[in-house]
Amino acid sequence: MYGQTPPPRRDLYPPLEAAKSEMLKVSDIHTIYVEESGNPKGLPAIALHGGPGGGLSPEMRRFFDPKRYRIVMMDQRGCGRSMPHAELRENTTWDLVADMERVRERYGIDKWLVFGGSWGSTLALAYAAQHPERVAGLVLRGIFLLRKSEIDWFYQQGASNIFPDAFDRYVSVIPEVERGDLLQAFHKRLTSPDWETRVKAARAWSRWEGETISFAGPSALPSRFNEDRFVEAFARIENHYFVNDGFFERDGWLLEQAATRLRHIPCRIAHGRYDMCTPVSNAWDLKKAWPEAELEIIADAGHSSLEPGIVDSLIRATDWMIDKGSWQ
Repeated sequence: MYGQTPPPRRDLYPPLEAAKSEMLKVSDIHTIYVEESGNPKGLPAIALHGGPGGGLSPEMRRFFDPKRYRIVMMDQRGCGRSMPHAELRENTTWDLVADMERVRERYGIDKWLVFGGSWGSTLALAYAAQHPERVAGLVLRGIFLLRKSEIDWFYQQGASNIFPDAFDRYVSVIPEVERGDLLQAFHKRLTSPDWETRVKAARAWSRWEGETISFAGPSALPSRFNEDRFVEAFARIENHYFVNDGFFERDGWLLEQAATRLRHIPCRIAHGRYDMCTPVSNAWDLKKAWPEAELEIIADAGHSSLEPGIVDSLIRATDWMIDKGSWQ
């Protein structure tokens, strides 16, 4: 009603430690870190980190009511505590989807809520398209459909017009003659046998995202974007996926799946109006393809999952799924 004070925004649930964890061998090359927290008899959920290559953060556990949810998380191949670090071999979208299925079966889960933001939303949608019968619901943030137009916007030209200062720092490691295709120019350096060359490119690539992730801009750069171990995996794996078009059959494949295979799945989406990494038009396109999905555009947010409006929306979404998810 006009003149009423809006309800206070929801905040993260209290800090939560992992109740158990393990290293799970998923291929001849890869072993991934998997953890579980919350109520072991609660509703199962898997939380997917971004990147690809971003690794887990403890805050991810806090988007779920720990008394009601059994929270499963994994460091995807090549990042976080998974081994080998920054490895690109046998590291594709479909390898990660297969890893999710291994984890689900190992933990004796029939259906689970799939939660993910940014690249986590990409992987969540890809998993749901392959295994819709295993998905009780989707809670997504910062929709990323990995279309060529989205990659061009962020890594070539588009977001550069909003953050020209950060963009100049990003391209500074690439000679001007190679800047017509920054994705390939970085790929050459991120796959170089020389560690110094790789890490120099990784620092520039990663800081570009770190400086644009928040509504506050470069001043809100997360500390891990200054850590060489983090940025090497983050930049190498991201670039590897992007030069391979996400390993999808064709541009726009995820939208096709949403329109045909996912519309029966309960879905809540939060997207910042001023998200520069994954523009809100991505979420709008998904909503048009999937009218049943509920989209909330956050007026004062960018890309980060930890901005107050995004946190509020995601907490309300996971709470809503307790009753509205398709658990049977």
